[in-house]
Order: sequence, then structure tokens, then C-alpha cells
Amino acid sequence: MENIKEILHHHYRLEASHVIPQQGGWSALAYRVTTGEQSYFLKLYDKSRASTPKLTALINIYSPLLLWLHDNSRLKGKVPVPLATQDGRYQCEDDEGIYLLYKYIAGETIGERELTPQQTAQLAGIVSELHSFGSEVPVNTAQIKEEFELPFLHSLKQVIGGHLHAVPTDIRDVLYPFIEPLNALISATEGLSQSLKHRPLRYALCHTDLHNWNLMQSGDDLVLIDWEGIRLAPVEADMMFIVDQPYYDVFLDMYTRKHPDYVPNPEALNFYQGRRKLEDIWEWTELLLFNSQDARERGSALHSLANELKSLHG
Repeated sequence: MENIKEILHHHYRLEASHVIPQQGGWSALAYRVTTGEQSYFLKLYDKSRASTPKLTALINIYSPLLLWLHDNSRLKGKVPVPLATQDGRYQCEDDEGIYLLYKYIAGETIGERELTPQQTAQLAGIVSELHSFGSEVPVNTAQIKEEFELPFLHSLKQVIGGHLHAVPTDIRDVLYPFIEPLNALISATEGLSQSLKHRPLRYALCHTDLHNWNLMQSGDDLVLIDWEGIRLAPVEADMMFIVDQPYYDVFLDMYTRKHPDYVPNPEALNFYQGRRKLEDIWEWTELLLFNSQDARERGSALHSLANELKSLHG
């Protein structure tokens, strides 16, 4: 942990007394840092992972946006607060990784548990407040505006197309039975991508990763974390996570109190669901192709890829 203490001293002028590993997410390792009586939350994006460049590309765009939302909306206490380095940036790095520091949020991730009625109401409040803001926020949103692109798709199509014979056998055996439905989803999602680019859609700030592992209960407050995917986009970018939940009707009733004119756009919804499914399939495939794993980690990744592919039939 000495390298982390050195990073904190050099870039944040913090003297860490303890650096304690925490349960991290898929994207990054996590640590609780204490300096005397003050605690912080440190995310470490491993440079050896193929997904890290994508996950860290917009840190200096979304961090000031989170601060603005915290200070100028009803989301204070419901979004994490990133801390700037000594040079005014929101990330620093060494040979091993890219680091991002937050104020510590004491609480517990919702994870596998179902949302309570109170938590559902709070989630509806968070999302409806977030969707109240668009390009008018005094932070540059040009780099996070939705363009309906599918940047990973060329690589995925190469793997399942002409290059499938060159893929390691264990990956090929998982992919091969699903080539037909996978190609069908690719075709449909590409068509929606082209169509939506020319539609006069309303754009709002969206989190784009609204699942229970990104929700924390902190005291009486529900907190929405992990904002790497924030976009200025049609609100279906968030609604795609809600529509199949048992609490959807309750959520929508509360959401439309703030947005009474909201009518779900089925094409946008289908696009976001399709893109997310394809992206998840590619990320597991990419991890298996390019990241080092031991036998247990590789078996787990193959199982996750298989589950994503099986859902194509559902």
C-alpha cells in the first residue's frame, strides 16, 4: 500500500495512516483511506485491463459535473463528491493504474437485495431530478452527448465472423451456438443507431448504469454511485434498467409527477437494451481474449459470457 500512500501525498497532500481494501466493482479496485479522523474512498483503475481506457476517458468531464449537481440541485447527498488533485485535475496515475478520490460515503451497497418502497421512491426522485438537466448546465457536455455509436461492434463482428477460427477454443465453444441470434441483434441495433441519429429527441443528463450494485444506502439516503457512463442522452438510456423491474409502475408514477409529458420511446428503449447487451457480451469476450486470468477467473468469465449469450433467447 506504500505506493498508494505516496500517490495520495504527492497529488492530494494527504498523509494516509491506513489504506484498507474495499469491495470493488467490475471496473475498478477500491480502498478506504483514513488520515486521522477523515476518511476517503479511492478507486484504482488497473492499466493492465483492456477496459480501463474507456472507463477513465471522461473522468475530468464528469467529475466537475457531479460537483455541480451536488451543489446546485436536489442531488446533494445522493451523488458522490470527487476531490481534485493539487493541479486541479480529478485523476492521477502511476505505472500501475489511474486513481480517483472521493469523500467517503458510509453505507452499504444494495446489491442482490430488492428495493424497498422507500428506496424506490428515492430512486425515482434521483432519476427525475437528474433528467431535469440538459445541455444548459454550466459544464462542457459536448464530449458526453449521445451519438448512438457502437464503437466496440467492429471488434465483436471480427471475432464472431471471419476470425472465429482463431479464437481460443474455450471462447469459441461458448460463442458458436449463439452466432445467429447475436448477428440478428447486431443488425437490429445498427439499424436503430442510424435511425435515432436523425430524430428530434430530447436529451437529458443520464447515469446509464442504473442497477442495484450502483446504489448505496447511507443512513436515510439512497446514493447513486459509479458515474463513468454519464451521458447527455434520451432518458431511455436510464429507463432501460427500470422497465422490467417489479417496481416499474410505482417508479413511473413518481417520475411523471416531475415529468408529466414523458412518454417512453420504444425505439430508443430497444436501442439502449440492444447496445447494452452487445457491449456486455463484447466486454466479457475482450476480457477473455486480452486479460490475464488464472483458471478460476477464466472459468468465471466464461460462465458470465455464456449467461449473457443465453439471454439472447429470452
